[in-house]
Amino acid sequence: MMLRVHSGWRSAHWAAIGRSLRRCAIIAAVLALTLVTDGTGRWPGGAALAAAPSASIINARVGLHESMTRLVLTLTEPVAYGVFVLTNPHRVVIDLPDVNWTIGEAAMPGRRGLLERVRFGPRTPGHSRVVAELSAPVDLREVFMLPPRDGHPYRLVIDMSAAPMNRSEPASTPASNGPVRFTPSLAQDTAWAAPALPRPLERPSPRVVVLDPGHGGKDPGAISPSGVREKDITLRTAREVAELLRASTPHPYKVILTRNGDSFIHLRHRVAIARRAKADLFVSIHADAQTNPIVRGASIYTLSERASDREAAALAERENKADLIGGIKLSTATPDVANILINLAQRETMNRSVRLASVLSAELQQETLMLPRSHRFAGFAVLKAADVPSVLIEMGFLSNHTDEQLLVRADHRKRLAQAIVRAIHAYFQDVELASLP
Repeated sequence: MMLRVHSGWRSAHWAAIGRSLRRCAIIAAVLALTLVTDGTGRWPGGAALAAAPSASIINARVGLHESMTRLVLTLTEPVAYGVFVLTNPHRVVIDLPDVNWTIGEAAMPGRRGLLERVRFGPRTPGHSRVVAELSAPVDLREVFMLPPRDGHPYRLVIDMSAAPMNRSEPASTPASNGPVRFTPSLAQDTAWAAPALPRPLERPSPRVVVLDPGHGGKDPGAISPSGVREKDITLRTAREVAELLRASTPHPYKVILTRNGDSFIHLRHRVAIARRAKADLFVSIHADAQTNPIVRGASIYTLSERASDREAAALAERENKADLIGGIKLSTATPDVANILINLAQRETMNRSVRLASVLSAELQQETLMLPRSHRFAGFAVLKAADVPSVLIEMGFLSNHTDEQLLVRADHRKRLAQAIVRAIHAYFQDVELASLP
């Protein structure tokens, strides 16, 4: 089996897929305000770690989000953190500097989702530990710190999902926010480490973003009661996003449109365009329609688990398995190995797609009404590139008068385009941070 890697962050993308042969890494963003130890057990400036804690955990809550269980710790200020998974028994462990735990027993989160209970205690002098006891093995989906917003203080968010039943060990590597990195054993606790500060990644070539204006030519897409055609709205919006991305500083993007006129493009050909361009991202832009004219709001779709499994099987049968997933040559692999590699490639790609969808949802809701559960999952053909993170945006409903009137307005489309560009910027920043050594 031969492996080729491409320049830029795509190398890191495929390195991550390689690491996924054993586990999928989810690394939280580096917070500029966190403190860094100097390796001697003291914070910079000589303050001992054993000094009185300045941060407090004031709330802990558990939420269920589709297939995920989310644990949220509310803090009075940002702190360094490390999160990892242990087994026998199943636990998610959150290591922190010395913090105050101000939550009484009655206010502790109870059994919900994958969580059995949460407990807190000192780990070693100057260090604290929160342990989430679980009912089953889990994978860490995402770990991140939210800054204060809308009256909420700092929140450390840990998203987890049930691990596959046929795997007995966690697929998630430790996640930390930079200054303190953990390399825990599954069998025992580990010591704190103080690695060098991460270096920014070099970017030798522009990132490639493929924008896909939905429908076109003989396929008008949705049509509003007044005759507004989806294919026209999506092309105008895609052109606006492309213009903003190409003008981005200091690092403009290479942008490719699957169509730049009123032409009909087969769905599979749209995906092929992205793969031939070695795209770093694929964004399909649409407007929805409903028989109920009251329904309105935007949404973002990523590939569903079920659709991915079917597609992995189809990919393994097609074209003698040659060059189906980026730089990995599959024609010489056994059927079992080829299927595993395709599945792992899709898993890593789906994780990145979900991350982009999360950022898109946050940015778009600042500009327009979103549907409840705005991030949704479906088996859209244009989302099925095994090696290109892909999302599909439904900007609103042409069947709804209010959404229609907004989508025909250039200023509204401009705001949507700006939100999409902000989300793409944020997504690539996260990818770079996750790829740092």
